[in-house]
Amino acid sequence: MVKKLQFVFTLALLLFGCNFINAQVDSILSKIAFESDFRFRIEQDWDSRKSDGTFRDDRTRLRYRVRTGMKFTKDWYSLGVRIRTGEQNKQQDPQLTLGTGFKEFGTLPIGFEKIFFEAKFEKLRFWLGKNSYSFEKNNELFWSDNVFPEGVFLERNFNFNWKSLNKISLKAAHYILSSNGKSFADDAYFQGFQTSFQFLNQKFTLFPSLYLMRNIPNIPDGDHAFLLDYSIFHIGGKINPLPSGKLLLDFDFYQNMEDYSGDDKIAKEFANEKSGYSFSLQYGALKNAKDWVFKITYTSLQKFAALDYMAQNDWARWDYLSYNSPDGRLTNYRGVELVVGYNITKSINMIAKYYHVNELVPTGPFEETGQRVRLDLNIKI
Repeated sequence: MVKKLQFVFTLALLLFGCNFINAQVDSILSKIAFESDFRFRIEQDWDSRKSDGTFRDDRTRLRYRVRTGMKFTKDWYSLGVRIRTGEQNKQQDPQLTLGTGFKEFGTLPIGFEKIFFEAKFEKLRFWLGKNSYSFEKNNELFWSDNVFPEGVFLERNFNFNWKSLNKISLKAAHYILSSNGKSFADDAYFQGFQTSFQFLNQKFTLFPSLYLMRNIPNIPDGDHAFLLDYSIFHIGGKINPLPSGKLLLDFDFYQNMEDYSGDDKIAKEFANEKSGYSFSLQYGALKNAKDWVFKITYTSLQKFAALDYMAQNDWARWDYLSYNSPDGRLTNYRGVELVVGYNITKSINMIAKYYHVNELVPTGPFEETGQRVRLDLNIKI
């Protein structure tokens, strides 16, 4: 009789424990948001002239990217992590090319894209760790969407019920590009300060910014010859003139305020190449099934108007391969981007892009050029 009671009691405890564990697991899972996406790309490059006058071979590539992550949120804080495909030393480009570099169907390079702690207190938000570039921007011409900085970010919002001014956001960040094992002042780092103004029920947004970059290698991935400082003033804006919100105009202007004229490490023809601008016109947006979007962007970005290996590397095949780095060098050019996109469903779309670029100041006897067209299939899960 006693053994039967012990068995029943033990069984009851196990059932209670299982129910308790299931309840705890359900509670934890309810606080986790999962995300995944897949991209498949067809890309063609041609008319890519080098600075010595020779042409790169025309190139056709099939490429893909996979990302997956999760975010745990409880009360006022959250923890996030995301991984992606991509070569570890190529921060601008998470896409992998079919049949290149991974012989005999070998394993693929995968790395952490985000690991962060984030907290929110009413209108105050900050994060620590590795996360998205958190300043307001219109495009990837200054900072690529694929470059996820490490550091500290802080944001404070102020809301207004005025007819003209609706919201002001103050943002600041300290990103460490490379730690040198000494004091913070010796690191290669980025400090950003931005004020964003929203007017007329978000029909007009204006965001002046200051970006300070210190001890920046002139060549990425350790093959540099000297270090540079950047002090870039940026003013960007976007306008939604139509009640439907389908028409969007945006613009950016960059001015590096550093004086390089007395720096003998910088060629004289580049010493004053410190400004840049872009503007675009977009109609439509990819929000719901069967939505279309059309966009045209023009830019002219001088050599030191941005840090080229943190900006996008989509527009051309220009890179630092001759310096043992796969990173792109997309400044010192002018060009145009044409975009057409279509939502097959709310979570599946196709986007076609065309690029045409020319070098602003030739780095050799000839001006570098390039044309590229690509078609992306994007799937969110």
